[in-house]
Amino acid sequence: MTKTKEKQLHIGVLLYGCGHHQASWLMPNSSVERIGDISYYQSLAQLSEKGYFDAVFFADNHSFQGNDSSEMPAFWFDPIVNLTAISQVTSHIGLVSTISSTFANPFTASRQLLSLDHLTKGRVGWNLVTSMRDVEALNHSMNELPSHDERYEKADEFAALMNKLFLSWESEEFVHNREEGALINPSNIKPFHHIGAHFNVQGPSTTPRSPQGRPVSMQAGASKQGIALAAKYADAVYSVSWNLKQAKTFRKKLDEQVKQSQNSHRHIKVLPGLVTYVGRTYEEALEKKAELDEQLPIETGLKQLSFFTQQDCSHWELDKAVPPLPPVEEFTGPVGRYETILEMINDTQPTVRELIGYLSAGGGHHTLIGTPEQIVDQMQVWFEAGVADGFNLMPPTLPGSLDDFVELIVPEMQRRGIFRKEYEGQSFREHLGLKVNGL
Repeated sequence: MTKTKEKQLHIGVLLYGCGHHQASWLMPNSSVERIGDISYYQSLAQLSEKGYFDAVFFADNHSFQGNDSSEMPAFWFDPIVNLTAISQVTSHIGLVSTISSTFANPFTASRQLLSLDHLTKGRVGWNLVTSMRDVEALNHSMNELPSHDERYEKADEFAALMNKLFLSWESEEFVHNREEGALINPSNIKPFHHIGAHFNVQGPSTTPRSPQGRPVSMQAGASKQGIALAAKYADAVYSVSWNLKQAKTFRKKLDEQVKQSQNSHRHIKVLPGLVTYVGRTYEEALEKKAELDEQLPIETGLKQLSFFTQQDCSHWELDKAVPPLPPVEEFTGPVGRYETILEMINDTQPTVRELIGYLSAGGGHHTLIGTPEQIVDQMQVWFEAGVADGFNLMPPTLPGSLDDFVELIVPEMQRRGIFRKEYEGQSFREHLGLKVNGL
């Protein structure tokens, strides 16, 4: 098979409920009845693989979402269990699970990921997060989340320990030599005796190094600590960028942090979130967005805005300008999303109602509306500017918006030579153009 020479976009998709738009489940043709049916997620992954995507990705939440009658309990299944089921009906697409270093046990998490990586011949990645909500902590014998700094200090030790466990021994040490009565080579399978501030793990893992060396490491934090963590451990980063200016700023921050790290010349892939409304005409695409926005309950939008801004927005006047917000330096919540909201306000000077509309699908990620040509034009601008190695799709509806992307946008990217026409490797590392076993 001839390898593609041109630099190409990487495309992943975040599978979430019946779509990322908060009104998606209210649409007459929504898939809301199927969010507890594993065959639904399997079919979404198969559709993504039909489009030659790099990966499907699951976020996670450690508390029940659904205390409000209109709020979608989107995280129905544990992501690793869900991806294991998906792995049985797909053959190439990468499988990325979110892991919280605040709550997870590194020995258990690494063994689960390595097991799935062996089952799939190297298709696994993991997205390291520190979690955001105190209500999640209540399910893990904590009264509240540790401070932001404490969470990232623990995440650093967690990531380093996960790599020790991922790489603790080679499958070649399982010699199973009947003639000599030797099953393993114990001299090369040793405890590593990790003793740290948060974890004590003797090691080694019960599972050997995976076919791709170790699962691909992803990261999503946009704070100073999050970017520093990514620079040390991540192969790729999920980012939030509303516009090109914000995307350039993030890429610059990440590159500067990498230059200060031990491996100062490496390139970390950046995959901004992307929301698309595509039609054969611009008007058709715009109508798809309008139909969803019309269904959005205002209370739901205000609740999301309150979380992102860490203040009560329920009494804000809908058709007046957004009240002044404190600078990002004074903000103690999820920094990346808050920076995005400030950027959206600066860009568009919206009313509260208009801001809710912008946030209703994807919460402020880059949003493109138009024909396949118009959308790929803009994707290519970010790609050629070096601020995006690809994108992580956040379809407003599922499967509708995902199907639109596969049927309309993928062929346009392929026509321009910036996206694969077939898979050229087996592992997730190969899809991303990363070294396999060269760790």
